[in-house]
Amino acid sequence: MGPSVAETSFRIACIQVNAGDDMDANIVAAEGFARDAAKAGARLIGFPENVAFMAPDGRGVREAARDQSSHPALARFRALAGELEAWLLVGSLGISGVDASGRVANRSFLIDAAGEVAATYDKIHMFDVELPGGERYRESETFHPGAQAVVAATPMGRIGLTICYDLRFPYLYRALAKAGAELIAVPSAFTRTTGTAHWHTLLRARAIETGSYIFAPAQCGTHPRGRQTFGHALIVDPWGEVIADGGDAPGYIVADIDLTMVARVRAQLPSLAHDRDFTGPA
Repeated sequence: MGPSVAETSFRIACIQVNAGDDMDANIVAAEGFARDAAKAGARLIGFPENVAFMAPDGRGVREAARDQSSHPALARFRALAGELEAWLLVGSLGISGVDASGRVANRSFLIDAAGEVAATYDKIHMFDVELPGGERYRESETFHPGAQAVVAATPMGRIGLTICYDLRFPYLYRALAKAGAELIAVPSAFTRTTGTAHWHTLLRARAIETGSYIFAPAQCGTHPRGRQTFGHALIVDPWGEVIADGGDAPGYIVADIDLTMVARVRAQLPSLAHDRDFTGPA
């Protein structure tokens, strides 16, 4: 994991997009917002889950997936990081060649300011649900779940990596914080139904529970075949206060980060150090 560096104050950005099934158009839109965010001073820029492609079904996801070594979106984002001299979190891309059954990895990429991949994370928790109104999701039919939690050391502190539905599993966030994460990324394509009900509450809770900054780039609007996502990319401080909210439309948000706040909050509420073994209910 490596040590944190001395730098404690910097600006980060979350990008909000309405991706469809035209990969080039999606990337162009994301690149434009990232360039604007970099001009606004952001040195760490996060993109949402499925930033380069939102397919209407699992078949479309599998057809658009590529091996990591040849994925055109990854190549574009690596070049963008070098151009902007900023760290980029590519919320997720569909990566093939990970499962004999043809399922793909839903993989995040943390890219350094020289355009090199510094860390990757495969989404662990699969969103398999039927929602009121007929919405149905079966991510496990399309995606091979990951099994490894990831914390990466950067010039902006240690960053824990998660994706979307992971948000509902607080033990993952606790593990990341106990492993040293000071910021935790939650790139997402949250449904409008569940986002309206729970998005702000869950992100604030994860920040409070871990004493970490949470940054959550988001998809928004209506996508192919009528899928609707909630938007409201958020940046939340370690006390649980929302310090930037992306609203409903594509664009970007920025916020200034002070990592000394992480240490202060964890000293005030040292629950990360108070775990106790216990026997579960009979």
